[in-house]
Amino acid sequence: MSSRVSNYSERRTNGTSDNDSNSKPRAGAHSSRSSQHDQRSTRSSQTAYINPAHKRSASGNPRPASRSTEERRTERVTVTTKEKLISRTRSPERRPKDAPQPEKWKPKEATKSRPSDTKLKEPKLDAPPTMWDPVVNLTPHTSAPLAIRVSIPPPASDAPQSLQPQPLHELSLEAQEAAIIEDLLFVFMGYEGQYIRYSYSYDPNEERDRLTGPEFKLLPGLDPSLQDLTMSMLKMATHYSALETFVDVQSREEFGAVNHALCAAIRKLLQDYLVMVAQLETQFLTNETFTLHLLNVHTLPTSQMMSQLYSLAHELLKKNALLDDESEEGSDPDDIENILENLKRGGDLVPGNMTGKKICKGGVVIDLVTKRLETMSGDPAARSLLTSLLRDASRPYMVMLNEWLHHGEIRDPHSEFLIKEQKSIRRDRLQQDYTDDYWERRYTIRKHDIPPQLQGVKDKVLLAGKYLNVVRECGGVDVSKVAQDVPKSFDDPRFLDNVNNAYAYANESLMKLLLTTHALPARLRSLKHYFFLDPSDYFTYFMELGASELRKGVKSVNINKLQSLLDLVLRQPGSIVCLDPFKEDVHVEVNEVSLIKMLQRVVNITGIEQGEALQPLSNQPMENDKDATGFTSLQLDYTVPFPVSLVISRKTVWRYQALFRYLLSLRYLESQLSTTWQTHNTRVVWCHKSSARRIENWKRRVWTLRARMVVFVQQLLYFCTLEVIEPNWQSLMSRLKAKDGSLDGSGKPDRTVDELMQDHVDFLDTCLKGCMLTNGKLIKIHSKLMNTCSLFAGHMGWVTQQLEKGDPDLIGPTKPPNMTEKEWKRFHAQKHDKEKSRGDNSQLQDEETRIDKLFDIITVWEKNFSRHLQILLDALNHYAATETVVLLSLCARLATANYATEFSGPRNEEDVAA
Repeated sequence: MSSRVSNYSERRTNGTSDNDSNSKPRAGAHSSRSSQHDQRSTRSSQTAYINPAHKRSASGNPRPASRSTEERRTERVTVTTKEKLISRTRSPERRPKDAPQPEKWKPKEATKSRPSDTKLKEPKLDAPPTMWDPVVNLTPHTSAPLAIRVSIPPPASDAPQSLQPQPLHELSLEAQEAAIIEDLLFVFMGYEGQYIRYSYSYDPNEERDRLTGPEFKLLPGLDPSLQDLTMSMLKMATHYSALETFVDVQSREEFGAVNHALCAAIRKLLQDYLVMVAQLETQFLTNETFTLHLLNVHTLPTSQMMSQLYSLAHELLKKNALLDDESEEGSDPDDIENILENLKRGGDLVPGNMTGKKICKGGVVIDLVTKRLETMSGDPAARSLLTSLLRDASRPYMVMLNEWLHHGEIRDPHSEFLIKEQKSIRRDRLQQDYTDDYWERRYTIRKHDIPPQLQGVKDKVLLAGKYLNVVRECGGVDVSKVAQDVPKSFDDPRFLDNVNNAYAYANESLMKLLLTTHALPARLRSLKHYFFLDPSDYFTYFMELGASELRKGVKSVNINKLQSLLDLVLRQPGSIVCLDPFKEDVHVEVNEVSLIKMLQRVVNITGIEQGEALQPLSNQPMENDKDATGFTSLQLDYTVPFPVSLVISRKTVWRYQALFRYLLSLRYLESQLSTTWQTHNTRVVWCHKSSARRIENWKRRVWTLRARMVVFVQQLLYFCTLEVIEPNWQSLMSRLKAKDGSLDGSGKPDRTVDELMQDHVDFLDTCLKGCMLTNGKLIKIHSKLMNTCSLFAGHMGWVTQQLEKGDPDLIGPTKPPNMTEKEWKRFHAQKHDKEKSRGDNSQLQDEETRIDKLFDIITVWEKNFSRHLQILLDALNHYAATETVVLLSLCARLATANYATEFSGPRNEEDVAA
């Protein structure tokens, strides 16, 4: 090395002496040649390790003589083969103490120390040649196909002392510059030089140290004028080594396609960097005026580029938690679901050799590059570099985006796309249980992995793919057709137009599929016929045919028999429902939980009173109603094929069932009161005008209470059907009329599929709220009123018997004067049949006692009904003023049922709370 440096110095000196005839360079050249001769004689032992001539010597550099060329080639081979094998861990610590000494002490100290060192270490130099035997190996394959597989060379500190270079302080300034330039060319490529080595804190076997980049140190003795320039250029070498390791790590399979594309772009820049280093080496070998300062000037633009790449890579590594041990983040539910799906397919718990930490990939990488581009927008060079990197990194992401927008498919093996697919939710499971999971949970947005370019259109991206996916499931999209002329990067001006056009096309396709092909409006009208009892003539006939079965306990009801009766009624000629093409989808079932308990449980848990959505709680157990009969437990079910099941989902069917059971309870209560009215008008005991004035007064009170109850039930039924359900139904249907085009003539539907689905759910929720089924207090008051009415109608037979026994005109054998002979005979015949059926002629109680008991019973019924009705009116007035104005009309109608009673008028807070 010393002869090479001296030769290079002599060449530079001779070149200058021919032009300027400077005597000082000649003296330097003479001293260099003398030192070259001394070095050849003292380092002859190193010739055993010299390989054949290095190929870099044939670089076109003119040589003055063949011998000097041969010696230069020999020394250069020594440098290149031993460049990574530099040691001397103690000398750098001692040299700084010697460096400041006067010039005259240096030769003496060198002459004193060198012989002693050689004498002390001369016996040990025989052993290292056998021990110092570096071997190059190939490391095992990783998931990064282009990663470097060459084993890490041993550090220069492990090299024997005989391979150490000549100290810098013994070289002239020009020789130092030449040595440092050549060292820098090796260091730029990530290798150690003879005088520039890794710092002691750097461990090349540690991946974290390689990702951070090595810190270099200079051996002491370098001239200060050269040291500053050298240290400033060493940062670029650190950045290159770190970026090389970064590309190898981030190219692994688990980091995703976006990271792979980014690494490919950085690898291309690193190749250009190596080309630049090769060009600088050519300049160093061929240009005699090439200096360290010129080398610094040539590397400044590249150094800035490498600094930008290093900063970007450092941020990505921090996101990936590859630099800090403490950067633990909470577990991502998406990752948990992916791990579970991977385990179901027989895969590993964690893919690759990564830990359980969240990997920065996909949209997060694009977001990081975009934010850095915004930060460095004032630097033209950095803006151009980052724009190029963003364009290259986003290409695989745009491929996934276009596949999703135009085909409705997700090809995302690394889970880096903004749309997450839950593969466990499949269409074939919808045949048994068509829930909202397929629509709401099959495809969801990864909220933390959204690129900033898609932040404003993320919902459109999600819906466009979801719509096309449904159409594709029904065979409406040609997957083999490749989308033409689509943007391939985020900076394409057609990017937003591509998203908007894909969204409009997908929405139009699915709307046409639902409204035309699968006749969604006809399906909704079918649901209205069956669940809203519109018209109710067929259902009244069904209840009459199945009355004997519906009176049984809920566990004794024969559902198959009821289903046969319903099919018979639905096919009865002359009814509207007989023309319904979907009547085969209606089924009868029995719910053992009463309607009031079901609604109260749902309202109390989901908090519907605070404005939250009403959701059925099918997974939570409810206590069954022991006294339930077929009338109170009957409900209908409706099966819907895909894709109509997305609109008429299981949750919406539950809402239909809740409204149906409520309307059915009102219809059944009305029929009970109608039966009571028939009893009052046909039975002799009620039609006969008794001679006892108290009994006639009692009868009038019973008739009045029955009429008030009928008014209450009929007005409530009228309000729910004609003032709540029907207006909202008409509003829903008006939104479906533009199935062939928009109302303004643009040819596109006014509503999107998701808006249509939301309109349907809002329609049902509005009906439930208008029918007072979403308020816990109103449900409780309703329950008490309806129980009072049902108790009144159910005990009317027993009351009739007590009336027969308490009327003095009907007890004796003599016919009353105001009763015809025919009525008297009919009364005795009915009385005889009842006594015969009872088989027991108990002793009659006192007439006055019976009449007093009847008055007590009717007083209790009147009090309960009037009191709870007034509480309901007060509550309706309150909620009409605070929530729904529609309730005011119901208040006005129900007030007539409580007119001129002791409970009419506003109630106290204690009564309302009760």
